[in-house]
Amino acid sequence: MKKFEEVKSLVAALEADADKFYNKGNSAAGTRIRKGMQDLKNLAQAIRLEVQDAKNKA
Repeated sequence: MKKFEEVKSLVAALEADADKFYNKGNSAAGTRIRKGMQDLKNLAQAIRLEVQDAKNKA
């Protein structure tokens, strides 16, 4: 459950950069969004593996 909370926190942190990129045209914010989304992808994959492992053990 800790990793799921990290996902929620990461998405919330990216919200300000998304606003800067999409509404204000700040390209540096776009770079931060791309990095954050890559981190999100890796975290989501870790959660998927954790869930699959727990499911297989049950």
